[in-house]
Amino acid sequence: MDLIAVGDLMLDVRADTGALAHGGDVHGRVAVQPGGTSANAAVWAAWQGASAQVYGRVGDDVVGRLLRDCLAARGVEAVLSLDPGAPTGTMLVMHEQGERSMVADRGANARLSVDDLPPSFEAGIVLVSGYLLLQPGGHDAAIAALERAHATHVGIDAASWPLVDAFGADRFFEETATASAVLANEREAYALTGLEGMSAAAALGERYAVAAVKRGARGAVLVVDGVPVRADAETILEADPTGAGDAFDAVLLVGLLRGHEPPVALQQACHAGALVASSGTGWPVEGSSAPEGGSS
Repeated sequence: MDLIAVGDLMLDVRADTGALAHGGDVHGRVAVQPGGTSANAAVWAAWQGASAQVYGRVGDDVVGRLLRDCLAARGVEAVLSLDPGAPTGTMLVMHEQGERSMVADRGANARLSVDDLPPSFEAGIVLVSGYLLLQPGGHDAAIAALERAHATHVGIDAASWPLVDAFGADRFFEETATASAVLANEREAYALTGLEGMSAAAALGERYAVAAVKRGARGAVLVVDGVPVRADAETILEADPTGAGDAFDAVLLVGLLRGHEPPVALQQACHAGALVASSGTGWPVEGSSAPEGGSS
């Protein structure tokens, strides 16, 4: 197996409207699509031609069955525990007058347990969701996944800067000491290091063999075995960046696993993130594929 993602599966509900009329009705566009950090990463790995699995927990409901079917259709093996007492996770993304707000109901994701996981993970990449690590419900499962991972790259994403702040940087570093890769956006990297840009990546690179800091429209920076790399972002018309970071993470790690030079893998990862942000969908547009050789 090339990539195993452990953590969150969600149904994303996106609503676009000019302005809400509080207490009343407005017209807008509502779109429903599969998502979740771990599901997104697995799908983008599969898009690269990699074999991919996702481990998670869903409700015994129509949404859970939908997510399983959607993953299978994209070539991802879903190893999902059914929770009879909690619904499948759902994310509401509200776009209103240029602002993006989100409401997350983690549902069954928050009840992923150590018992839901195999005794070991054997893969080229094991990528553990930071949302799992940083919140009480799935914390023990995240620790178990990191400890049970036997992989070339054992990755952890930093998920959310408010969660990192609440969790504590020292505790984050202590509990992810077995990871070899960390992936963070600028605010998450700042929460971990108090630094920005390449300085943040360099500080993280002292702890992890691979350290990536995603900078949105300013591209990304990467440190691999102490060597710094930069990449510029593509110029795009942004529709919705939700899921762009997950695509970046998967494509970067798959590229490194395949032996691509870090600048190449980083540029591929930035391109995948741009595809998400410009299309407004967290998964690759159906029917599209990465160019031969796995380059995006």
